[in-house]
Amino acid sequence: MSHTPHELHEEFPQQVKQMAALRQSDAHFAKMSDAYHTLNRAIHRAEADVEPTSDENMQKMRRERMTLKDDIAAYLRENA
Repeated sequence: MSHTPHELHEEFPQQVKQMAALRQSDAHFAKMSDAYHTLNRAIHRAEADVEPTSDENMQKMRRERMTLKDDIAAYLRENA
């Protein structure tokens, strides 16, 4: 299996334990994390031409991933 870039543990290596704890105790964080993971995998599959998509959709997915990442970063700061 190939490596999927932009996984949350790579994006926030200092907060791995915090993210694991929040996934277990905070439904909102778990939902954001799941949404990010699902979207990130879809982007990776599109980039690898496993599931090709249009350039417009790719840009839309990347913007959505960036927004989710920003929301997760803010949530991690607020719940540190």
